Amino acid sequence: MSIRGVIRRAVGGLIHRGWAAIRAAGAVSPANPAGYRFRRLGDGACLSFPVGAIFGEAWIEIGEHTLIGERVSISAGMGPGVDLGPVSIVRIGGSCSIGRGSHIVGHQSIDIGDHVFTGPYVYITDQNHVYDDPETPIGRQWPRNNPVVIGSGSWLGTGAIILPGTRIGRQCVVAGGAVVRGEFPDHSVIAGVPAKVVRRYVPGDGWLPPHLGGSRAEPVEQSEAVPPAGPVRHAGPAGTTGPAGAERVGAGPAGTG
Repeated sequence: MSIRGVIRRAVGGLIHRGWAAIRAAGAVSPANPAGYRFRRLGDGACLSFPVGAIFGEAWIEIGEHTLIGERVSISAGMGPGVDLGPVSIVRIGGSCSIGRGSHIVGHQSIDIGDHVFTGPYVYITDQNHVYDDPETPIGRQWPRNNPVVIGSGSWLGTGAIILPGTRIGRQCVVAGGAVVRGEFPDHSVIAGVPAKVVRRYVPGDGWLPPHLGGSRAEPVEQSEAVPPAGPVRHAGPAGTTGPAGAERVGAGPAGTG
């Protein structure tokens, strides 16, 4: 190997070791909050470096042993410095994994259960723009909020979009790229644009398409749904306290964002 090759290899090794040290030092955890003041940051939780946009953290709870990937943005409210009241807005349960580049944008209530995993670039929000006035620019019309619940044990594939008013049950799979709005029962596979149930788990028969055993193929419309409720909490797995369970689910208004 030439001298130039030896030097390049040594410099490359130093750069990678240095970057690994920077990532370790820059990660946000209970032991290294890095100036963030979360409502709750559970033991063993970690926000990977580089950290995405984080604000309104006084209204954000992150459970024990949850890993937030690189460049994940989590926000509560319209912007920093706003008093959002006494109740937390974004609640992420214990032992979750949120994929890099994802966005969780809360304004009223987002409950993510325990052991929820997402792929990268997932978008979850409880607020949407409206277009009631056909003359006023849509971006200048006051947005509308509707709570979101994602049940424990669920998996959200890469690029999934969870719109306001969505209630996903326990142990559900959301396919990559799905645009999800409405109520979905426990043990569902949800896919498509707009998303619908494509598989349901039937005890004794396994995972079946709706026409072979699933009771509902489409999300429930608001007129059929349980009225939106406030944050719901349940006891999580041993050593954790998770946010909302999936027993209370309901549909919200039409999402357009």
